[in-house]
Amino acid sequence: MTKKILISGAAGFLGFSTSKRLLEEGFKVLGIDNLNPYYSVRLKEARLKILSSYTEFLFEKVDLIDKMRIEALFLDFKPQCVIHYAAQAGVRYSLIDPYSYAQSNVSGSIPILESCRKGGIEHFILASSSSVYGMNRIIPFKVNHPADHPVSIYAATKKAAELIAHAYSHLFEIPISCLRFFTVYGPWGRPDMAYYKFTQSIYSEQPIEVYAEGKLKRDYTYVDDVVEAVIRLIDSPPKKGKEQLGDFTDPSISTAPFRIHNVGNRQPEDIITLVKLIENYLGKKAHIKFLPMPPGDVECTYADTTTLEKEIGYSPKTSLEEGIRRFVQWFCTEGYRF
Repeated sequence: MTKKILISGAAGFLGFSTSKRLLEEGFKVLGIDNLNPYYSVRLKEARLKILSSYTEFLFEKVDLIDKMRIEALFLDFKPQCVIHYAAQAGVRYSLIDPYSYAQSNVSGSIPILESCRKGGIEHFILASSSSVYGMNRIIPFKVNHPADHPVSIYAATKKAAELIAHAYSHLFEIPISCLRFFTVYGPWGRPDMAYYKFTQSIYSEQPIEVYAEGKLKRDYTYVDDVVEAVIRLIDSPPKKGKEQLGDFTDPSISTAPFRIHNVGNRQPEDIITLVKLIENYLGKKAHIKFLPMPPGDVECTYADTTTLEKEIGYSPKTSLEEGIRRFVQWFCTEGYRF
């Protein structure tokens, strides 16, 4: 029997990319999204147009906090697995409109989890972020490192969603995998992210803004590698853990069927390297305006993916050079329109 997957945020970057791969592999997908205008709705509609060409794709425009509609969709579709991508994204915008983050990322998680509880799903996969590591300075970031000191409102709401998910896992024995993604990029990506904005500006011969002299480092993770990890994990729901002895508690392990994993490329690169790659593939020179590091940002992200390697044999394949080559190629044929 064809497995049914519900994906929230299906018109978003990761929601679209994961849905497309699942449909190509014969899964039946129900995508939900509210098509909010944080970035180009035309881009989201273009993604949905591609997904709608698959006969096994269904789409419903719905807001996460519409609990009656969410519950009705679960009852009708009866998903075996839920991949919860929907969230208000962006570190810097969370300083401007914190209310939208609390509503989408925190309150919006509860109707989905309630429906999972009532529907008895096999696996709930929650999209989190490397941002939750906040003030942590020990690198690479490991899932057993504390994530108790976020430095942005966005990060705080993602951490809150993790905690709510753990409570549901503990109380109702819902198998939940929490995935902390590290700077995902690639074709059909988000125009608010640095790699996309840099490409757009260099392409249009406009100046780009680079923070902290370009010395900030990010663990850029190509979208296909992320989707591969998510798809492999679908059939590997976590099981209940054993009671831990002594004073030490690993925050990534629980007696509930709940586990945390990092999804990253394991290779941090500085921003200037990113800019040079974009220059190379566009064949144009960037006009750089250097600015101080903004509030809410961190100096470096670097994923330790040991738990995923053990669980599903995860190993990222795509170098930043190859990933940016593919992105720029897509941008020059389609992405510039958005």
